[in-house]
Amino acid sequence: MAEEELDTNTINNLEAGSTSENSSELLAAQQALAARSEEFQALNDKYLRQAAEFDNYKRLAQRDQRDQIRFGNEQLLKELLPVVDNLERAIKAAKDGGSSEVLIQGVDLTLKQLVDALAKFGVQAIPTVGQRFDPSGHQAVASVPSDQVPDQHVVEEFQRGYRLHDRILRAAMVTVSAGAPFENAGDEASNAS
Repeated sequence: MAEEELDTNTINNLEAGSTSENSSELLAAQQALAARSEEFQALNDKYLRQAAEFDNYKRLAQRDQRDQIRFGNEQLLKELLPVVDNLERAIKAAKDGGSSEVLIQGVDLTLKQLVDALAKFGVQAIPTVGQRFDPSGHQAVASVPSDQVPDQHVVEEFQRGYRLHDRILRAAMVTVSAGAPFENAGDEASNAS
């Protein structure tokens, strides 16, 4: 029996020791869990704030983009309004019986004003007559023989073309030289013999 009592005491001592160790481990685990929970809550709050800020940014960016599309041409239009005013004055002067020469001069000045306003925004006319034919900026609508203009060069412009910086807005419609014309078939035959 003494042995049993010794074993029982040893087991009781072990259980008592392990209970105190278990409770300290349990307390440490609970503290670590509480710390992790607080850290998780802080990170979750940070995430929610960041998500809200991003949503606000997206809304502002979309509004700015809509405004840019809606009012993007405002400066150009402000530059064109004086041109409209001058055209209205020219029409009024013509109706009031002004001379045609004064009307032509007024319209010519208004056209110059319009071209200058477009140039402020990077719109330039594409050079044509006398230039080598360039399919990227010229659209050939006819080909004619010419003694004065070399082969594959522009003879005449039907419609002016325009470029915005490096981009073609509209190609120029032109007539292209096909080179010197042939005299007549009889002269060619006599030259060949």
